[in-house]
Amino acid sequence: MGIDIKIPIGLMFTIFGLLLTAYGFFTRLDAALYKPSMGININLWSGLGMLILGVIMLALAYISRSQKP
Repeated sequence: MGIDIKIPIGLMFTIFGLLLTAYGFFTRLDAALYKPSMGININLWSGLGMLILGVIMLALAYISRSQKP
């Protein structure tokens, strides 16, 4: 049984992705906040990206643990 770094990294990205996605969702109507980023809700999109990456990492960790004898 070795150390699997995918679990803590996946959890970190999933938690931060959830927080950032929620912040981006609740501030989506604030045009002044997203004016420096050319009107793109960067919090929402980067949060979704982090959330997807975290879920993929956790899925890969689960798959690798279930395949070991």
